[in-house]
Amino acid sequence: MTSLGLRLRIFLFFVLLAVGGTGGVLLSLWFGHARAVQTSVADGFLLAAILSALALLGLTAGIWLLFDENVAKPIDKLAAEMRVRAHAGIYSQVDTHSARYLGDLAYAAEAVSGKLRGGAMETAQKVALETERLAMERARLTALLTEIPVAMILASPTGHIVLYDGQAAEILSQSHVPRLNAALSDYFRADGLSRAVREMHRTGREVAFTAEGTDGAQSYDARLKPMQGGGYMMVIEGAETHMPPEAERPLVYDFDLITRQVPGTVEETPLAQLVCTVFDSETTGLLPHKDEVVQIGAVRVLNGRIVPGEVFDLLVDPGIPIPPASSRVHKVTDAMVAGAPDIGEAGRRFHRFAKDSVIVAHNAPFDMAFLRRHRARMGVAWDHPILDTVLLSAVLFGASQPHTLDALSKRLDVDIPAQLRHTALGDAHATAQVLVRMIRMLEARGMTTFGDVLEETRKHGRLLEDLN
Repeated sequence: MTSLGLRLRIFLFFVLLAVGGTGGVLLSLWFGHARAVQTSVADGFLLAAILSALALLGLTAGIWLLFDENVAKPIDKLAAEMRVRAHAGIYSQVDTHSARYLGDLAYAAEAVSGKLRGGAMETAQKVALETERLAMERARLTALLTEIPVAMILASPTGHIVLYDGQAAEILSQSHVPRLNAALSDYFRADGLSRAVREMHRTGREVAFTAEGTDGAQSYDARLKPMQGGGYMMVIEGAETHMPPEAERPLVYDFDLITRQVPGTVEETPLAQLVCTVFDSETTGLLPHKDEVVQIGAVRVLNGRIVPGEVFDLLVDPGIPIPPASSRVHKVTDAMVAGAPDIGEAGRRFHRFAKDSVIVAHNAPFDMAFLRRHRARMGVAWDHPILDTVLLSAVLFGASQPHTLDALSKRLDVDIPAQLRHTALGDAHATAQVLVRMIRMLEARGMTTFGDVLEETRKHGRLLEDLN
């Protein structure tokens, strides 16, 4: 069959339907005639009609299965592979075996991809050279700022963090993990900060004030300076870093946040502008109603990019022994979690890290069930919008494809080092890379807002029910 042309193969489907249908009807009439001879004409016609209907239904179902398996599914798979190349920038060999009955289509797609890849490689080389130059300049700037005993934070007109340097990162971490787009009031007491901002806007000049940490244990001599074009800079005097040089954090920024327009609802938010907390948890077992969390890992995705350095990695004391079978999977042992925070404290810390963001996970109902079960103990409400990469995979690649994290990572050329697989932070980082690639593909399919994606994922909700 592989030597036949695509049009001829499709023609043969219809020939089979016509010949098989005709044969089924004739055979049914023969049986009906035999029945009529033995009983009555009415009985004969009734038997012939029933047998004809069953034959046509069976034949149609059989031919549909053949067509679906050999034509429809391979076309869907080929289309998904082409979208991965076009929108996610991933190049992999076209699966010509699954498309073996599609004539020259797979080979033509491979040829087009090869030509486009050649041009893209040349462009990528030029971009890489320029990126390397910018990275060197950024490294020099970071090293220079590290030597200056001043912590620097740039805030948007709405008071959200746009940039922070290494010293500022250490000061912010006294409250909790530094985060781009987080409100400064998450880290410094709002009353003193608000007064200084109002005074700065009133005078249009630099304002000195005492910035008190939200924990009440820290206070800093700080200055606010208005910036041209909106926003302001917060400088903390005499900031000293106690981190070793190899652990110093880089300069973290996203200047698009200065002019970012906040949509009325999260459903109206463009996909590329979503603030996402991508997380994974490791547990003592697979039963959310009785097992416990032993590790939570998360990274942040902002404006379609993974934010370097903004990670959450915490061991959790489950309060029960960790079964050896589970430890063999995630490598977390009873000795490792001794003295670690319990789920109440760990949940509160993670809740702060995920504040004002969309929570993303691979098979989110499983991981969220552990957190929601202890929400009273944590004293928080898990009311974040949720996005599930299993459902995104079904939207992009079809429900019939495998949707495990390993399968999705292979499809999108995401490398998960073996030593990080089945660790909370390792799986969270892999899921984040998958998400970034899929966002571009979803936008190319016309799903440009969070609401658009939610509407599509609801069509595949049964997948998660079956998975869990």
